[in-house]
Amino acid sequence: MNAVLSTILKRLGMGVATLFVVSAIIFSSISMLPGDFSEAVLGQAATEETVTAFRKELGLDKSAPVRYFEWVGSVLQGDLGTSFSGRNASGQDRSRQVSDLVIPRLWNTLFLAGVTAVIAVPLALFLGLTAALYRNTAYDRIVNAATLTTISTPEFFVAYILILFFASLWPVFPSLANIDASTAMGERLYRVALPALTLTLVIVAHMMRMTRAAIINLLASPYIEMARLKGASRSEIILKHALPNAWAPIATVIAFNLAYLVVGVVVVEVVFVYPGIGQLMVDAVTSRDIPVVQACALIFAATYILLNLTADIIGIVTNPRLLHPR
Repeated sequence: MNAVLSTILKRLGMGVATLFVVSAIIFSSISMLPGDFSEAVLGQAATEETVTAFRKELGLDKSAPVRYFEWVGSVLQGDLGTSFSGRNASGQDRSRQVSDLVIPRLWNTLFLAGVTAVIAVPLALFLGLTAALYRNTAYDRIVNAATLTTISTPEFFVAYILILFFASLWPVFPSLANIDASTAMGERLYRVALPALTLTLVIVAHMMRMTRAAIINLLASPYIEMARLKGASRSEIILKHALPNAWAPIATVIAFNLAYLVVGVVVVEVVFVYPGIGQLMVDAVTSRDIPVVQACALIFAATYILLNLTADIIGIVTNPRLLHPR
């Protein structure tokens, strides 16, 4: 047990170190974005003195290392900074805290990811287990062909096809997933139906194929052969003997796809005009709102790292042999 705890703590430490490295990459990448917010707001007619004074007011006159450490220090204190979006050339400052902009959008993205996960994870496990149970049959071939088709199709194309059929030709669901804080739960579920279905079709194939491959790989193990000799049924062999030992790779691929639901929803949110954090980040990049872009990118990175750490911990706890690789 001490070895398990030690390994988990090492993974957590690596996750924190990785997040710091990623934060530096995020800051450097955003600093290299073309254009300047102060020049975009003040216009080409602004004098150099006016632009310099405005940059000083925003803190953009400081060197990159100083701005980076100030940003990291503020984030560690729970302060994501102040958005640039409320500032204008007249000198009026109607800017808002980045957290006030990000948190409502983050909850919307998590809601969409949660709805998709509730549908996609059980569906992928069911399809993977049944495909392994009836492998090399017509059912197995149909499921594999269908999942290969969905995983090979770009998500924006899947989204537009669903809009064409279910919002245009047969108007069952709305094509725009516009929700706000006052939207009732039933109405929310109705409006996110097409975005959730799009994400489900995109991620279910990867999880299903990994589940199928993990189960089939274990079916060649000696203890599975022993279970067959004892007269265990095919479903009992898979559910009682193979599945518990396959949780490590399955949990890893589920965590990867759950991370994608938060990190990779930008395209889907833009297509359906869904007010999530991905849409917010796109708008912030367009307006060169640096603090908002940095906050969104950091949240994406932290989510991805956290879910991968969770997958590692699940894999260690469910399969202690990972602690002692040969």
